[in-house]
Amino acid sequence: MNYALELKEVSKTYDNSDFVLDKVSFSLPQGAVMGFVGENGAGKTTTIGCILNTLFRDSGEIRLFGKEMNDDDIELREDIGVVYDGDNFPSYLTAGQLSNIMQGIYSKWDNALFQKYLNTFHLSKGQKIGKYSKGMTMKLAIAVALAHHPKLLILDEATSGLDPVMRDEMLDVFLDFVSSEEHSILLSSHITTDLEKVADYITFIHNGKIILTERKDNLIYNYAILRCKEKQFAELDTKDIFAYRRQDYQIDVLVTNKKLAERKYSGMVVDHAKIDEIMLILDERRPAMRGLLRNNLYGVIENIKIVFAL
Repeated sequence: MNYALELKEVSKTYDNSDFVLDKVSFSLPQGAVMGFVGENGAGKTTTIGCILNTLFRDSGEIRLFGKEMNDDDIELREDIGVVYDGDNFPSYLTAGQLSNIMQGIYSKWDNALFQKYLNTFHLSKGQKIGKYSKGMTMKLAIAVALAHHPKLLILDEATSGLDPVMRDEMLDVFLDFVSSEEHSILLSSHITTDLEKVADYITFIHNGKIILTERKDNLIYNYAILRCKEKQFAELDTKDIFAYRRQDYQIDVLVTNKKLAERKYSGMVVDHAKIDEIMLILDERRPAMRGLLRNNLYGVIENIKIVFAL
C-alpha cells in the first residue's frame, strides 16, 4: 500500500493557549479521499498547518509520498494543491493576471488547464477577483490548486461557499481527480453529505486527538446507533459501547457492529449511523474515558473501548 500522506504522533502546542494537538496519527492511501471532521477548534486547521509546514510541530513525523518534506523541498511542495476557506488572492488581480503569476511559481503550471476550469466554473478571465462572490472565489482557488497538476489536494472547507448545485458539480471534479491512482484528497469539511458522496475514509478529531479513523462504508453499513431508555442503557454490555450521547428522553449509543446489536438487543431501536450523528456523539464536551477503541485504516478493530460520559 502506497500512501500520499502519513502522520505519526504529530503534536503541537501554542504559547498562551491550553489547546494541544496530541499525537495525531493517520494515513491517507494514494487514490483515496479522506474526510477530516471535528468541531470548531478541534485541531483540523492546526493539523493542516503542520502538514504544509506553515506551523512548526513540536514532535512527530509527517511524510508525503513516503518522504518527509523540508522547508527547501520545492518539488514536493508542487505536488500539493491547497484550498482554504477565505480570500486566497489579491482583489486587484484578474484571473488572467493570476495565471501569469502562477506560471512563474509552479514549474508544472498548465495555463490551458486553468482556462478549462475557468470555463467549467463560469469564471471571467478579465474580471477583478475583488468583484467575485465568495462562491466564485472558492471556485477560482480550486482551479488554481488543480492547474499545476498536484498529486495531493488539501481542502479546508473548500465547498462551504458554494450553492448546492455548484457544490455537487465540484464534488464530481474531485472524484474525477482521484480517478487517477496517484491522486489523493484530504477534505476538511462540516458538510457531511459531501463526505458521504466522495470520501473513502473518515477521520474524526476532537480536542486535538484523533478519536476514529475508519472506512466510510464501514461507518455507514456496520456502525449503528442504539436508541435507549435509561434502564435499557444500564443493561447494555459495556464491551458493545463505542460512545454515547444523552438526550432529553433517550440515550444514543454508538456501536460498531449493527448485526450483533440487532441480535443482542432486539427490543431496542437500531438505526444506521450517519456521519453527522456519529460526529455529534463523538463531540460530547465532557468525555470520561474507560478505555480507547482504535480502528486502523482498514477497519481492523483492536481490543480497546471508548466511552463518553456526561
